[in-house]
Amino acid sequence: MSDTKSPKQITYRIRRYRPETDDRPVWEEYQVEYSEGMTVLDGIWKLKETTVPDLAWRSSCRMGICGSCGMLVNGMPRLSCNTQISELNSDVVEVAPLPNYPIMRDLVPDLATMFDDHTAMKPHVMREDRDELENPSAEFYQSHEEMEGYLQFSYCIKCACCVAACPTCATDPVYSGPMPLGQAQRYNTDSRDDGFEIRKQTLADEKGPWRCHYAGECSRVCPKGVDPA
Repeated sequence: MSDTKSPKQITYRIRRYRPETDDRPVWEEYQVEYSEGMTVLDGIWKLKETTVPDLAWRSSCRMGICGSCGMLVNGMPRLSCNTQISELNSDVVEVAPLPNYPIMRDLVPDLATMFDDHTAMKPHVMREDRDELENPSAEFYQSHEEMEGYLQFSYCIKCACCVAACPTCATDPVYSGPMPLGQAQRYNTDSRDDGFEIRKQTLADEKGPWRCHYAGECSRVCPKGVDPA
């Protein structure tokens, strides 16, 4: 008799939405042959190649750097490329688009509002000496200690997991959310920047941090340890 074991099968339960045919999102289940070290994103690619050719999602680097493959995996916003199936301790992988955003198709959320709020925070160095900014005569010097003041916020990859996890964003359409506010902090803390008075015009209104209920979910799900809370 052969000792060869049948490959382990993993059930993918995926929230599908095809706007041309579906009135609302529906759950569909598929079987994927599991191999050691497989990530959630690996399984999705395998499904597209073998079973579900029209499945839509975003991904690029597969290295946890670009931030494009954020999804709701077994109830938690995560980067699917950075999440191994073995970490889930389950034979069922439930995948849905990130919440708190409109769904464009299948696992593709519309992140336009998040990036609009990000843009409103003026996420770039602003200086009072504009001529020097546009035609610098030398580097804008910054010590290692000054850089440490904003370094953790610079690790943000705009994956949207924090906004998807935020209960305030789920109920308040005006509130900017942790990613845009974290990036405002990144530049407000930068010793080379003079833009706080300009950003304060946005931060002081209903888009600002005053609406935060400090649930801390943004920091719990951040794949880069930015700790926006």
